[in-house]
Amino acid sequence: MLSAANTLFSKAQLAPADKGARYTVLVDPLVDGVSRQQTRTTQAMETRIVQLAKSNYPQFEVRPFNAANLAQSPLLIVGTFTPINQEGKSEGERSMYRFCLVMVDLKSGKLVSKAVTRSKMETVDATPPPFFADAPAWTRDPVTEGYVKTCQASKPGDAIQPSYVEGLVTASLVDEGVRAYNARQYKTAQTLFNKAATMGAGQQLRVLSGQYLTSWKLGQREATWQSFAKLVDFGLAQGQLGMQFTFATGSTVLGPDGIGIPNNLWIKVIAQRLNESKGCAEIGGHASRGGPEAINERLSAARAEYVMRRLVDEAPALGKRLVSVGYGSRANVIGTGRDDASDQLDRRVEIKPLACSG
Repeated sequence: MLSAANTLFSKAQLAPADKGARYTVLVDPLVDGVSRQQTRTTQAMETRIVQLAKSNYPQFEVRPFNAANLAQSPLLIVGTFTPINQEGKSEGERSMYRFCLVMVDLKSGKLVSKAVTRSKMETVDATPPPFFADAPAWTRDPVTEGYVKTCQASKPGDAIQPSYVEGLVTASLVDEGVRAYNARQYKTAQTLFNKAATMGAGQQLRVLSGQYLTSWKLGQREATWQSFAKLVDFGLAQGQLGMQFTFATGSTVLGPDGIGIPNNLWIKVIAQRLNESKGCAEIGGHASRGGPEAINERLSAARAEYVMRRLVDEAPALGKRLVSVGYGSRANVIGTGRDDASDQLDRRVEIKPLACSG
């Protein structure tokens, strides 16, 4: 990581600065390149990069990632840390991580430096911080896709992804909201997420998750219901809604609602939104890579069947519009097989809209 960061700073192709002036740099929080979430390792990397700039590169001044500093059109660091297989692809059995780090110049609108390196699996802590660990659902969205493409699908001299630049001010509010949530400052976090929701790039997964999580933490039941309904609608509109239901190890039945995990509320709202959509859907069960695949497939299929039946119990009209299937570990998002909080997304139950037939 330090090698990549040194390359990024030392080889940056920058316009000459005024005499005595320093280049202003902001760091847009690094993310896992597949889940698009922060992890303990991406957070640690960000800290190390800031420390490196301060100690070894005095021509750069690192400032907080916020709207006021973005208004100065500074340099911006973006990075992804992606689990990959031996062929360098983020699929199948992952055996290492690929670290991508880029620097963009908001004044010129171009990428001015890039570094890529690899890391051993055992040196990485992919556990998500509280905000991402608590998030009820996962899906892709255009905002985070723009972030990842800015890093991975680019080379020095390329123009910055327009979708990424357009959402930067919103992203800075989201980052403040995530930090406040991680510090258990839920009211402050709610204010920030609500403000982000009013902006042009506000309709994104992190904002919707933040509105739901803070409403739940603050005991605002009606707001919790409404914000989760918006999150469900967003996921269905993206073509996938991966729910992080809390099945006990080896179990195919959801227990009563636990602290912070309102499984029954999720079921009720998903059933309502699916029913009102008048569409059909696949309920797909997934399992992490640990354990025999035959068992993973049976377990994932049983969990998908259970969730489907619960949805039909809430809205009987869904009985002819849903189908369940078990994917085992064939469609892992993380794919490390650690069977802990770091690969929770691999044990999701995913709802995918389908075209109804007949």
